[in-house]
Amino acid sequence: MAIDWSRTEAPSLDDIETIARGAFASLPAEFRGLCGEVPFVVQDFPDDDVITELDLETEFDILGLFQGADLAARESSNGHPEPTLIFLYRRPILDYWAEHQISLGEIVRHVLIHEIGHHFGLSDDDMMAIEES
Repeated sequence: MAIDWSRTEAPSLDDIETIARGAFASLPAEFRGLCGEVPFVVQDFPDDDVITELDLETEFDILGLFQGADLAARESSNGHPEPTLIFLYRRPILDYWAEHQISLGEIVRHVLIHEIGHHFGLSDDDMMAIEES
């Protein structure tokens, strides 16, 4: 059955959050348990502070962001951990989707897992090595 693109709208912020929640639910229970209650925040773009802090050329240069203390820091924070959030940026995700032959669900799942990796204290290089192995 063909999709009627003349009536199809771009996925909304809520749609991306629904995809992210489904992707999270599909992860192994042990993995989800280690994550705890990490809220997902879906925004169209990163805030100007994020763009400046990460020295991004444009607001399209980042698909997601882990913000807060990683798991090790949370464990050693004496009960007062910095709040942890995972941001997903809808417009950069949709732009990436338009340019690649990957499903939207796969992209959101990849970004989510990548940001959760930061929650576990893994660097971008660590995660790249894991993905390549």
